[in-house]
Amino acid sequence: MQLIDAIVHQREELVAIRRDLHAHPELCFEELRTADRVVECLTQWGIPHHRGLGKTGVVGIVHGRDGGASGRAIGLRADMDALPMQEFNRFPHASRNPGKMHACGHDGHTTMLLGAAQYWAHGHNRHFDGTVYLIFQPAEEGGGGAREMVKEGLFTQFPMQAVFGMHNWPGMRAGTMAASAGPVMASSNEFSVTLRGKGGHAAMPHMTIDPMPVACQMVLAFQTIVSRNVKPLDAAVVSVTMVHGGEATNVVPHACTLRGTVRTFRVEVLDLIEQRMRKIAHELAGAFDCEADFSFVRNYPATVNTAAEAAFARRVMAEVVGADNALEQEPSLAAEDFAFMLQERPGAYCFIANGDGAHRDAGHGAGPCTLHNPSYDFNDALLPLGATFWVRLAERWFAEPA
Repeated sequence: MQLIDAIVHQREELVAIRRDLHAHPELCFEELRTADRVVECLTQWGIPHHRGLGKTGVVGIVHGRDGGASGRAIGLRADMDALPMQEFNRFPHASRNPGKMHACGHDGHTTMLLGAAQYWAHGHNRHFDGTVYLIFQPAEEGGGGAREMVKEGLFTQFPMQAVFGMHNWPGMRAGTMAASAGPVMASSNEFSVTLRGKGGHAAMPHMTIDPMPVACQMVLAFQTIVSRNVKPLDAAVVSVTMVHGGEATNVVPHACTLRGTVRTFRVEVLDLIEQRMRKIAHELAGAFDCEADFSFVRNYPATVNTAAEAAFARRVMAEVVGADNALEQEPSLAAEDFAFMLQERPGAYCFIANGDGAHRDAGHGAGPCTLHNPSYDFNDALLPLGATFWVRLAERWFAEPA
């Protein structure tokens, strides 16, 4: 593993920053303290920055040896927000904000990018001609912070030819990294169906129009879309995750609501699923004399890496961790709003292995160290590795022909 010595020597400082962020998690578009911490570091290191893009976003500006005169530029993105969940860990840096937790490692992502910034704070370490934009993005967890930064002029105020992001990945052996071309994360979409019947006494069901058995059949019918309408080689998920109906055991409710998520890699598959769900909802409800209100919201598009940039990122990984440890990432049906940036610029979403959880301090929760789990914690051993990767990625990108 070829780590940059100057970054390794700053490991303890980076760990302190990461654990401070972990102890003070903030939800989407509320990352005021987190942004303050980022700005404090950039200011201390003499790196110019712009604040407020996407409400709470921060963009650091690192000019190379030429002062940015070449016009070439690259963007490196880290997300900053936490999740609305209670942490089970009891180690000293556990969340101090009830009901909020860094359970996806955004504290680590932010710190790895700060590690690269700290290295570049010394002008003699800027071994490139061009400009690196350090994108500290808010509201990845459902708020669409990347979309908002793009809307507010990320790529017009800070022109760049490519953009890269990175996420930790539990379960992968620590010391490995991954990148692959094409879809790596799925689109995220939500649906809601409200069935309206006629309520009444549960002992006299013949005098009611009961929406509950209709809802039960609809849950099963939705599953046939993936098993019988979607091509078997196309990945898709339809999950009903919420069923709300009824207020008393002896009352047939007048309405019932189903809600859930749909995940796909291809828009054509998503179009098919939405069409079939809408038809099933209305026609199945009609068969039982119920009415149905159906809504479908497309939140995040699929995260699709451009082939050249994914191959380039993996070459840089091979230089840092060795060819045997630079892997292709298996696509995941989780979602990521970095997709909005990749719709505007070529780039790649990369992965850095977080290990199996053995790194966690005493006092961690009993659950596994997986994403969105209350016992999760970011692996601090990744901080020098992730920062080194960002530095080498930028250096190699500017070294290649425009």
